[in-house]
Amino acid sequence: MIIFLADDLGYGDLACYGNPIIKTPNIDQLAKEGVLLTDCHSGAPICSPARAALLTGRNPYRLGFYYLANAKSFMKSKEITIPEMLKKKGYQTCFFGKWHVSILEKNKVNQPGPSEQGFDYWMGTSHNAFDGPANTKDFIKNGVPVGQVKGWYCDVIVDEADKWLTEKRDKNKPFFLYIASHEPHTPISPPKEYSDMYDNSTVDSLEKTINYGHVERTKRNISRNKKEYYGTVTQLDNAFGRLMKTIDQLGLKGNTLVFFTSDNGPEDPVSFDESRGKWDDPIRDKCFGTPGIYRGMKRYVYEGGHRVPGIARFPGAIAKGSYSDKLFDGTDLFPTICKLINIPLPEGVHYDGTANFNAFLNKKTKRTEPAVWFYPNWEDTYFRLPEMEIRSGDYALIGWLPPKPDSMKLNDWFFKYGPVKYELYNLKNDPGQQDDLAGEKPEIVNSLSGTMAKLWKEMRDEGRQNKQ
Repeated sequence: MIIFLADDLGYGDLACYGNPIIKTPNIDQLAKEGVLLTDCHSGAPICSPARAALLTGRNPYRLGFYYLANAKSFMKSKEITIPEMLKKKGYQTCFFGKWHVSILEKNKVNQPGPSEQGFDYWMGTSHNAFDGPANTKDFIKNGVPVGQVKGWYCDVIVDEADKWLTEKRDKNKPFFLYIASHEPHTPISPPKEYSDMYDNSTVDSLEKTINYGHVERTKRNISRNKKEYYGTVTQLDNAFGRLMKTIDQLGLKGNTLVFFTSDNGPEDPVSFDESRGKWDDPIRDKCFGTPGIYRGMKRYVYEGGHRVPGIARFPGAIAKGSYSDKLFDGTDLFPTICKLINIPLPEGVHYDGTANFNAFLNKKTKRTEPAVWFYPNWEDTYFRLPEMEIRSGDYALIGWLPPKPDSMKLNDWFFKYGPVKYELYNLKNDPGQQDDLAGEKPEIVNSLSGTMAKLWKEMRDEGRQNKQ
């Protein structure tokens, strides 16, 4: 069983999802051999919470996880993860790549890492990708720093995964491999041969047709940088292809479930920061990821912030070249895997995900509760965004908390208030979430807002206990 997690890869960034520019033949091939999900979501619209949701099957707000992993915010060891459950069935468990649900450097903060969360063997980093794509210096292997590692991140971790699969794995036992790349997260700087593929007039013309989530990105002309992003996605595709070639050569294709997805929507370049009178964070000027037809980018609770690529291959169980428009959330992976291998969910734990292999078969699953996504957008009014979305059938309800008073701390703000303003969209008729129906359909708003407020309070209160 393999989960391959890209970082900041948008719903519309792959050729098999309709991107007219970026070449992704290896990921496209996975879709030809399995199912392409058109309503797949990460568990949150930002990195660390989404990763925690994937590993635990629980909304990250229940875990006390609202933003990025740091010295005070991390996934606690009491949380039960996918590898911990699989070990009960004799699985070998292995992780390579970006961890980012706790700090791995024990000399900085003593937090649980992959070993404490069920992985037998691992090599990873806990930083937020900002050490650069090449010459990464902070890899840690099974708790021991390994020093400088040469090469681009996706290539390094796939090389390590290939080595584990071919040389270190017990061939008589089933395995679970979780591999998490930094690409195409910033900083973006692929090998020249990849960016050169996209340095031409045809690409220049096609780029003008790309939708960037209905988001004002930047007034500067940064189009010269697009080849870097496009090249990075193709480089990621090439690394993924090498991993799949190893799986095929080892004769593992027929009995290995492979799931490819992303941790959240695409990053966007920063517009002018009027509050500070400058262009902020120019490192993001190379971000040309797209959510396709959907609204919003990374950090947005609109669909573009958490609707992500999702492709699954499991020969004999999933039809080749199939499509599914059934909702699959990042929190669904945990209960889905448990049901596949016939392990009951732990008692006394509230799971937000649903055993949902049916989504891979384009069959509807009745969810135990609606899918919901949160992000605490507390910045000033120039950057103000809504904080939550809940899905019910074709409808998506967007909720806003009241603005945070300058004098109030972030935690105090969202523990005190619930949603006070709403937008309603019919995603079947309006996938780009441009036509707000809240005023026309008050009965739907009233019904969904009650559920939203209940889940918001329930999750934040449990999370408050888990932060202590």
